[in-house]
Amino acid sequence: MNIPKHIAIIMDGNGRWAKKHKLPRIVGHKKGVDAVRTIVKYCGAIGVQTLTLFAFSSENKNRSNEEVSLLFKLFLTVLKKEVNKLNKYNVRLKIIGELALFPTDVQKIAVEAQTLLADNSGLTLVIAANYGGQWDIVNACKQIIDNKVTADELNEGKFSQYLSLKNNTVDLLIRSSGEQRISNFLLWDIAYSELYFTDTLWPDFDALEMDKAIESFNHRDRRYGGRNE
Repeated sequence: MNIPKHIAIIMDGNGRWAKKHKLPRIVGHKKGVDAVRTIVKYCGAIGVQTLTLFAFSSENKNRSNEEVSLLFKLFLTVLKKEVNKLNKYNVRLKIIGELALFPTDVQKIAVEAQTLLADNSGLTLVIAANYGGQWDIVNACKQIIDNKVTADELNEGKFSQYLSLKNNTVDLLIRSSGEQRISNFLLWDIAYSELYFTDTLWPDFDALEMDKAIESFNHRDRRYGGRNE
């Protein structure tokens, strides 16, 4: 089986999973963390090079203050709890997004976790937190202006260097829970990604579901705008 080098996932359905089981929404988010553990470990085992997870979008801050606060606390707790396990499995961590809007304790732990795991050589785990694809593109433009890049110097490759993923394009984009939209995620980086949508809610997404997504990927004809003769 051909394993995609870079898989990105829109982890959707935590709230609906909680509602389905008549539980508070935060329980759904916590069950979603369990699914993250499973998928990170599995992707590392099968040879995925980069796994990018959409943990908290820039639009999520428009939810209720209570839910946003709980998400911040959960994010902080998971970072503290999981960093040693990630180190054990040789995972390198990168967090992308507008982290300045997070509480200072979350920012501090995020920096410490990335530093601790920086020299690992296994799976690169990218967490998109308070991230939006449009924000990413605008932020890249600001950096290009600040660095005085001229019009003659600017092309697609040069522009990509200023994006959060720095030209690490996505091979397979997965979205759970049955929704079929991109939701402002990695707009530039998924230009030629294969898209896979599943009705499975994120807390129920496991290694078997990942195999189904990869099997679908293996049946795609990836031409990148060209044509097979």
